[in-house]
Amino acid sequence: MTRKDFFARVGFGAAAVLIPACIGGLVASCEKDGTASAAPTNVDFTLDISSGTLANNGGYLVHVGVLVARTLTGSFIAVSAGCTHQGTNVNYSSAGNNFICPNHGAQFSSTGAVTRGPASSNLAQYNTALTGNSLRVFS
Repeated sequence: MTRKDFFARVGFGAAAVLIPACIGGLVASCEKDGTASAAPTNVDFTLDISSGTLANNGGYLVHVGVLVARTLTGSFIAVSAGCTHQGTNVNYSSAGNNFICPNHGAQFSSTGAVTRGPASSNLAQYNTALTGNSLRVFS
């Protein structure tokens, strides 16, 4: 066997082993872990809204698996952060007053109801109560 033949066979063998792993990595990159995450239960926490993203209308943040948003009118809404399709954290769109999954485009209303797939289940909705600069989010 010549040196050229040796490297050709080794290169082909390596490619045969690595190609399935590379394709698997591309497929997995579209998913968080292949399944939707469960919505947090027994939620009860308080946030200081005097500074940070919730100090301004249209801002939002994710805390312990819950997305808390301040609408353009100044009210607060809270839903489970993980998209029910594959678990990627959704984003809040203040212009549409809705939630959008950046992964596959699923959309949810301000109450967490599915308005566009591929998600087929609603986001869990949580209660909010504002006292001064303290926002309580709870189940």
